[in-house]
Amino acid sequence: MGMTMTQKILASHAGLNEVKPGQFIEANLDLVLGNDITTPVAVNEFNKMNFNEVFDKNKVAIVPDHFTPNKDIKAAQQCKCIREFAYDKKIKNYFEIGEMGIEHALIPEKGLVVPGDVVIGADSHTCTYGALGAFSTGIGSTDMAAGMATGKCWFKVPRALKFVLTGKLNKWVSGKDVILHIIGMIGVDGALYKSMEFVGDGLKNLSIDDRFTIANMAIEAGAKNGIFLVDDITLDYVKEHSTKEYKVFTPDDDAEYDAVYEIDLGSIRPTVSFPHLPDNTRTIDEVGYVKIHQVVIGSCTNGRISDLRAAAKILKGKKVDKTVRTIVFPATQRIYLQALREGLIETFIESGAVVSTPTCGPCLGGHMGILAEGERAVATTNRNFVGRMGHPKSEVYLASPEVAAASALTGKITNPEDLE
Repeated sequence: MGMTMTQKILASHAGLNEVKPGQFIEANLDLVLGNDITTPVAVNEFNKMNFNEVFDKNKVAIVPDHFTPNKDIKAAQQCKCIREFAYDKKIKNYFEIGEMGIEHALIPEKGLVVPGDVVIGADSHTCTYGALGAFSTGIGSTDMAAGMATGKCWFKVPRALKFVLTGKLNKWVSGKDVILHIIGMIGVDGALYKSMEFVGDGLKNLSIDDRFTIANMAIEAGAKNGIFLVDDITLDYVKEHSTKEYKVFTPDDDAEYDAVYEIDLGSIRPTVSFPHLPDNTRTIDEVGYVKIHQVVIGSCTNGRISDLRAAAKILKGKKVDKTVRTIVFPATQRIYLQALREGLIETFIESGAVVSTPTCGPCLGGHMGILAEGERAVATTNRNFVGRMGHPKSEVYLASPEVAAASALTGKITNPEDLE
């Protein structure tokens, strides 16, 4: 039996000719990633295991992005811990405030992940890098500590689901709608410890940003990872950003999948995930009247330049509803600067929105946009669990930048088509 993309990458990094689903392997790592919440725990474990050096100063990345700029003393202490560790171990890819960004947007932008890589990160949304044809997955802080020290990690080879994408997205529909549609279809445990592999003629109609968004939320279907077939769109991005050599892995014709889903991109409508699970989805036509109090546009899911352009296109020349706090988070400093040069920041501010430094703060109810009791937010983030963005009696509705921006203007969840 042949192998999937994920299985081929893992076999290569384990020094094996082939691997089978369920097999336990030890694989060499191309990158080990952590942030300001997870890395302090990893540092403590690293020290407890009496390690002195990281395995490769160029293959460890630490990004303080969750509670930074520091929201309180505890956050400041956490960042001090990882800062001192990074300087002491001479870690090249430590990104301090001023050059930092939301980790899962910053790492590809810096060219630190390429096709064929094996990447672990002490953050569940590390699966984002599958957009580039890499195997990337979230792990715990103890595994991060061991990975930093040894350059290796154990894996159980995942089974796979195949998603054959055809057609082309309609206006006002983007990658966020695609992944919400899929999660709504298979459920939050529909891909539990499996690889979600995306192929098909429809890939040519998905931008690299669409792919980052889709791969980012593979974990919300329970997946071990999400991965896209490498094509010219991938390689154009890699050639612009990459800092190292890459290798493309393609699935065998006889690769085994637990299920194959065929999805016509042209059939997907703008989609909203209602509280309190990502699979509680409705198309925009099924939403009804939902009054909102806050809109968040940004995060590791939808804070890239195409997301900001989409939101600005809707907001330009208009004013957000006075009852809606609208917060925009460019995902990296580079994206922020590009948005500034394109006039997008001016558009946001003139519309009545505020623009924040890159941070994960509001996504996990950390800072820069916490909800009070009874408040509802439309967010381009990735999770809407109970209390995710603040008070346990608040509500988060996941949506695309297009739906979020339209909703900011009207004060209720709104179809962008209705504003034309």
